[in-house]
Amino acid sequence: MTDTAFRFLSYAGKTKVLHLSWVAFFISFLVWFNHAPLMSAIREQFGLTAAEVNTLLLLNVALTIPARILIGMLVDGLGPRRVYSLVLVISGVLCIAFALSTTFEQLALSRFLLGFVGAGFVVGIRLISEWFPARELGLAEGIYGGWGNFGAAFAGLSLPALALWYGGDDGWRWAVGTTGVIAILYAAVFYHQVRDTPKGSTYFKPKRGGAMEVTSRGDFVLYLVMNLPLFLALALIVWQLGPYKLGLLGAATTYVLYGVILLMLTVQVVRIWQINGHVFQRAVPAFDRYPFKQVALLNLVYMASFGSELAVVSMLPLYFLDTFDISPLLAGMLGGSFALMNLFGRPGGGYLADRFGRKFITLVMLAGIALGYMLMAQIDSHWPLPLAVALVVFCSVFVQGGCGAVYASVPLVKRRLTGQVAGMAGAYGNVGGVVFLVVLAMVTPKMFFLVLGGIAVVILALVMIFMDEPSPQTSEVMPDGSVRMIDVT
Repeated sequence: MTDTAFRFLSYAGKTKVLHLSWVAFFISFLVWFNHAPLMSAIREQFGLTAAEVNTLLLLNVALTIPARILIGMLVDGLGPRRVYSLVLVISGVLCIAFALSTTFEQLALSRFLLGFVGAGFVVGIRLISEWFPARELGLAEGIYGGWGNFGAAFAGLSLPALALWYGGDDGWRWAVGTTGVIAILYAAVFYHQVRDTPKGSTYFKPKRGGAMEVTSRGDFVLYLVMNLPLFLALALIVWQLGPYKLGLLGAATTYVLYGVILLMLTVQVVRIWQINGHVFQRAVPAFDRYPFKQVALLNLVYMASFGSELAVVSMLPLYFLDTFDISPLLAGMLGGSFALMNLFGRPGGGYLADRFGRKFITLVMLAGIALGYMLMAQIDSHWPLPLAVALVVFCSVFVQGGCGAVYASVPLVKRRLTGQVAGMAGAYGNVGGVVFLVVLAMVTPKMFFLVLGGIAVVILALVMIFMDEPSPQTSEVMPDGSVRMIDVT
């Protein structure tokens, strides 16, 4: 790993990798959320009901739950360069398919498959951790996550205008398709310009693939417990689409999908036992242990921050349109204001975590998230529009800062498992997105924001009680069997 000074304006070495990575993440989020600011045009052209709009929003984050787990395993085993390039190509093709849809069913299928692009987050977390020293990880990961995640805000700010520039009823299709072409072209750039590690560095890989390694009996049980919400969220999506809610799936199809999810859970439990059953027979050497509770807490923090952002970014354009007397173009642009602070909030949260401690800054961000959402619950049509937008931006600062604090901590859990740790945290972000969107479909926006604030308070209490600061050093086993100590602070 290179130890030269952090020079953001440079385009060489680790900084070149950082710039190439955040642009890849930016494009993936541009593709992932290109539908949200154009939803009013899509709703009008297809004559969508409120239930069908909610279905598209829900499907957009559904596949990302298993995809982030899968991509986390792939990036730890195959390396970021190949995996990120593949993610961009596949997502570009799916994006074009969405733009060419002629029925609601085609919209729904392509939107569901596009959830795959959200897994790109995981790749960059591992890649950046290979190139930057621990004292700069929070800032570097924050820049990667923040500037990349700004793709969602950029979609809100630019795609409505781009659709108008293309003109006609199909302007939204050309705008969406353009983002898919950009993703495919950039995949080639990324593949040819990026290396997985600095020259001479070792790329540590998991000892076995298919499930995360844990190092104690208690951690084994906690790992099983933390897997359950991932599959329950998938079941929740099926229930939401089934005959008792939106009615888009028949009863037989619904029960078949429940069976598939149960089978997936069973396979995962078996694989976890195959990878980690040895902890019940012999103790893992002390130098190779790590506390899985850190992973569990980071999962929950990311659910409160990024999970809530997923839901809020998806609903804000229509929320502004329905609450205030404004145009669809302005509503889309204002809805993107929530993600606007990605440019500063995530790098800022990571930088503060580097300087003042991961746990302390995480607590500060969770407190700000709780306060921000509870204040947003008070917005109504009588509010001055600038004040409402200012409050949205205020809340976003802490939401993005919470993501940055997570980025600062994930690579410090266990080096060879960084992709899987990031993948699980990222999947929990999508679990939050799914759960919160289901809540949104059942309650008023006011209650929706109150629920988000209340969950942040609960997670704040858990972090305060159980989270630890990273230890000064971590260890990894080299390919030749020797043990290397890696500085964390």
